[in-house]
Amino acid sequence: MAMDIHIWIDNGEIWRYNGYGNSCYHYEGSVFTMTIDQMIARKEETGLTYEKIARLSGVPVGTVQKVLGKVTKSPRYDTLKALERVLGVEKPSGRVEEAEPVYGRAGNSGRNIHSNVLHTKAKNQGEYTLDDYYALPDDQRVELIDGVFYDMSAPYTTHQFIALGIFSQIKNYINSKKGKCIPLAAPCDVQLDKDDKTMVQPDVMIICDRDKIVKQKVYGAPDFVVEVLSDSTKKKDMTLKLSKYEKAGVKEYWIVDPDKQKIIVYDFAHDFDVSIYGFGDDVPIGLYDGKCRIDFKTILDEIKFLL
Repeated sequence: MAMDIHIWIDNGEIWRYNGYGNSCYHYEGSVFTMTIDQMIARKEETGLTYEKIARLSGVPVGTVQKVLGKVTKSPRYDTLKALERVLGVEKPSGRVEEAEPVYGRAGNSGRNIHSNVLHTKAKNQGEYTLDDYYALPDDQRVELIDGVFYDMSAPYTTHQFIALGIFSQIKNYINSKKGKCIPLAAPCDVQLDKDDKTMVQPDVMIICDRDKIVKQKVYGAPDFVVEVLSDSTKKKDMTLKLSKYEKAGVKEYWIVDPDKQKIIVYDFAHDFDVSIYGFGDDVPIGLYDGKCRIDFKTILDEIKFLL
């Protein structure tokens, strides 16, 4: 799990929080010299197209359009600096007015960071919709749950080994049986409740109703879901997502804990039956009446060098 890094602007100064305790670090001599409005005006003055700006800055053209079109309310620090390098002008006199946070909204002192939850000034948490989700920069991974944004930081390599190990074994089983169900792995959007307030990205899932799979996402609840815990997602995966998946109609939910080397299996289809396994076990998938079993001994052997 990558450490939480939050960057925000306070009176024209760039501050960074590294996710360790309450320590904050000031970016000496590194402030934005342009507001978004100045960037837009500069684009008009120079006649640069979005495509040209994208090529010069290295920022995806879709992100350029969203930032300069004021669709994105909370652009990333690196994105703004890249755009400023292309559209830069001499630093104006007076204070810098641009004060949009990048990952977290600062409190009155500008230092109160809310870890793992993305905020913008446009709306309060709980009010966000899929329109806001799709308006985010392309390189910003989040989940939207009941109108609240949750940051999706990059996982540890151990997490990826486990998720891909589970996925590959499921895929091999389904292929060997010429099954109709489809296994998918993150990142893949799931419009879990079929509303405009929730979009999640399970680590591994199985969908048996192919009509739920459309070009951009899965529309509705998967039949089977696996979440591999990390420090930043543990509470969400074990409480909020547990409740959401059960209510949405997921039949079986696995929580894999790499630290404790345990697998918690929730069988929602059979009176919320709960079973706990270790990384030395073959864990049966109830969706296939136990005929498909995940060999965690093999997965453990693959990650031993990382433990």
